[in-house]
Amino acid sequence: MLRRALLAVAASDRIRELVTATPATRAVVDRFVAGESIGDAVAVAQRLRAAGLLVTLDYLGEEVTDPGQAAATAEQYIQLLGKLAAEGLTAGGAVEVSVKPTAVGLLLDHQAATRNIARIATAASDCGTTITLDAEDHRTADATLRAAAGLREIFPSVGSVVQAALRRTETDVRALAAPGVRVRLVKGAYAEPVSQAFTARHDVDKAFARCLRVLMSGPGYPMIATHDPRLIAITRSLGLYREPGSFEYQMLYGIRADEQRSLAATGARVRVYVPYGSDWYGYLVRRLAERPANLAFFLRALRSG
Repeated sequence: MLRRALLAVAASDRIRELVTATPATRAVVDRFVAGESIGDAVAVAQRLRAAGLLVTLDYLGEEVTDPGQAAATAEQYIQLLGKLAAEGLTAGGAVEVSVKPTAVGLLLDHQAATRNIARIATAASDCGTTITLDAEDHRTADATLRAAAGLREIFPSVGSVVQAALRRTETDVRALAAPGVRVRLVKGAYAEPVSQAFTARHDVDKAFARCLRVLMSGPGYPMIATHDPRLIAITRSLGLYREPGSFEYQMLYGIRADEQRSLAATGARVRVYVPYGSDWYGYLVRRLAERPANLAFFLRALRSG
């Protein structure tokens, strides 16, 4: 119930104004967000790479309905990729980018959004890396998966993201578990109707485990995005039957950093999802909704501020 209430808060303009105007909020944002500029994002990527971690960078923003803003977001990614390449960070996909389709205009014009994504994918390929198309709420799932499939005809390493919370996802992962296809499995961080999604935490966890087994037993490249120790343990055990380097763990910037480094120290591939930019409100609320510890940290920061 608390999680759904927090996710509902994300849509409130009044609460957005209150939270973003509160100075103490900055301490929480700085924990989960690299900063606002390309320079901030590159600096964090450099630190994480020095620690033996892989990185995916997300320029924050979503549900864009202005064509100019959608094009500007695509250009931001292209400039980011150029800077990453100049710093020697993109070789072999060590640092890639994650793109929310609605941030480049999916809700406005599917064809224009696809062109914007293709521009980013081209720039990534030219820099020796790739992109992953983030999952958003259930309304965008079909269009996002179609866009990724189309791009893979030209750029085979383009990744897809699926959310275990959605009832459709087990079917989706069976279709995606194909040779070489990069698939990030997440639990899901959006408020969805019961008709579309599992809402009880234990049901989401069970769905995640089912999808995890499909991906880890298939010929693709699974990217298992979780901080849950039980699911990490299952992934580790299933990974014993796979070739080294044929899958990776993914975790969020600012959450369980010690575990990220511990896993990497065992030789596992561990990628950190790093957001940056000024449009951080929706992302922050979803992080608070995911774990009670995050919310407690936020409330302590507000009291101390």
